[in-house]
Amino acid sequence: MVATDRVRDVLAETGATVREGVALAELTTLRVGGPAVLADCATTDALIATVRALDAAGIPVLLLAGGSNLLIADDGFDGVVVRIATGGVEIGADGVVAEAGANWDSVVEATVAAGLGGLECLSGIPGSAGATPVQNVGAYGVEVADLLRRVRLLDRPTGETRWVAPAELGFGYRTSVLKHRDDAVVLAVDFALNPDGMSAPLRYGELARALDAADGESKPAAAVREAVLRLRAGKGMVLDADDHDTWSAGSFFTNPVVPHERADAVRAAIAAHVGDVTIPTYPAEGGVKFSAGWLIERAGFAKGFPGPGAAARLSTKHTLALTNRGGASAADLVALARTVRDGVAERFGVRLEPEPVTVGVTL
Repeated sequence: MVATDRVRDVLAETGATVREGVALAELTTLRVGGPAVLADCATTDALIATVRALDAAGIPVLLLAGGSNLLIADDGFDGVVVRIATGGVEIGADGVVAEAGANWDSVVEATVAAGLGGLECLSGIPGSAGATPVQNVGAYGVEVADLLRRVRLLDRPTGETRWVAPAELGFGYRTSVLKHRDDAVVLAVDFALNPDGMSAPLRYGELARALDAADGESKPAAAVREAVLRLRAGKGMVLDADDHDTWSAGSFFTNPVVPHERADAVRAAIAAHVGDVTIPTYPAEGGVKFSAGWLIERAGFAKGFPGPGAAARLSTKHTLALTNRGGASAADLVALARTVRDGVAERFGVRLEPEPVTVGVTL
């Protein structure tokens, strides 16, 4: 484990607050993760100075904000966990700029309260504002890439900061050039929003039905936010300390995009296993998108699998979430993820890919 005294010396002039032996399970929504040295950064200046100083000293860094998309090993992290605790939010006439550590749902709530529309479909998603462009967060038919104006980044190799346009970020389904790399740190995000207070066009059937809206219709952002929160809560996707179904990283697997040339073979494998059924699919760049949750259930993994008493289980409300029932380890969650992934691959020939970032563990 990295020496705390050395870390304190390196960070003495950065403005960070250093603590040792911090259980990372306390800082992640999956509530797993071993000990580490933690450097809390409450300002963007402190964050920049801290990362620069640690990089110059050759000390490994793990960036953490809301902790909602991390699966960290039980052994913890041998380096310094830099906690992004910045929280500034500046709302303008036609948009919002949020510092990376700002609570994401609080940002959405503030924009809706200010009469701005656009982010309401992304209500209730746990985590920080800075994490949203990294994996192009999306829900109910809206993605971060649809509304993002620019992102402020710290370039770690050079130590410089700059605002970057969306065109430079290579956005795709639940991905960007920022994902699975650590040479850039998100410092702030800037979104363009609707000053008339109306929502983004409603394209997601479940949400449109809940609002009695036609496809593509807009509704008042406040009403859409309320509907989204109700739908998410019904699936255990709104954080609640008393509900183990929310002790998760949200959707653990992304919806797989199968190349066009393989799509018919996958459909045939599904039919051979479950019979002639309607298979939910969606058009996607380069192929056909299948529903990961639907595949998981049809592969024999029901809600709550593997059953009462298991430390790690599929959510009892939503099969796409792997949950900690109160005493799970990272190893328990990895074992469950492998079982589900391999079962879907064996039955349907589709390999599910994890959405959370893994630290010190592999699937």
